[in-house]
Amino acid sequence: MNPILRGAQVVVFGGSSGIGLAAAAAAKARGAEVTLVGRTASKLEAAARAIGGARTAVADIGDRHAVEAAFQTMTRVDHLVVCAGSFITGKLADSDPDQLLAALHERIAGPVYAIKAALPLMPSTGSIVLTSGQLADRPTGQGTSVIAAAVRGVEALARSLALELRPIRVNAISPGFVDTPLFDVFGPEDRAALFAQVSAGLPGGRIGHPTEVGEAIAFLLGNGYTNAEVLHVDGGGRFV
Repeated sequence: MNPILRGAQVVVFGGSSGIGLAAAAAAKARGAEVTLVGRTASKLEAAARAIGGARTAVADIGDRHAVEAAFQTMTRVDHLVVCAGSFITGKLADSDPDQLLAALHERIAGPVYAIKAALPLMPSTGSIVLTSGQLADRPTGQGTSVIAAAVRGVEALARSLALELRPIRVNAISPGFVDTPLFDVFGPEDRAALFAQVSAGLPGGRIGHPTEVGEAIAFLLGNGYTNAEVLHVDGGGRFV
C-alpha cells in the first residue's frame, strides 16, 4: 500500500460511474478516504456502496456555487481527481454553437471551479489529476472538434497549474476508448458497433476497461515525483 495514499482524503468529481468510480475504488484500495462528487444522489450512494463505503456530495461540475458548497463540508483535501464531463458532439455546420461550447465549460471551467474551491484545504503535499482524452492527440472529423479543443485545453491547464500551484502536483490522464457509460449516448447497437470497429484497429485488439484507467490515476496520485505529466492510457490508439 502506497504510504502517500494511506489515510489521505481523496475527492473524485464524476465518481458515481466509469473512470471516476474506478479511480475512487483504486484510491480506497490503497487506504484513502474517498469523497464521491456527482450530479445524482442515488447514483452516488450506489457507487459508495460498490466500493465499500465513501462520503458523497451532490454537485454539477459546471455549477460554481454547487462546487463551492460541496467543499464547505470538507476539512482537508489531499488529492483531487476531476473525471466529470459529458460527451458533447456535433458538427459545427449543423449544431447550436452554444451547445457545443458547453464542452469547454464542463472541461475547463469545471476543473477551475473545483481546484479553486479545493486549494484552501490542500496541503503542500497534495495533488490534482484532470481528465483529458485521446481526441487531444487524434481529432476526428465526426463532430468532435470542440470537445477535442476542450480536452487539449485540459492538458495545457494541468501543465501550467503544476508551475503555478507548486509544490502541489498537477497531472492529467488521457484515456482512449474505454467501456464506460459515457458512450451510452450512442444506443446499444451503435455503441457495440463502434467498440467493435475501434477494437479492430487497436494494437491490442480491444478497448479499455475503467479499472485500467483508475489504476493509472492512483499511480499519479501516489507517485510524488510525477508532475506536469499527461499519462496516456489509450491502448496505443493515438498512433493508429
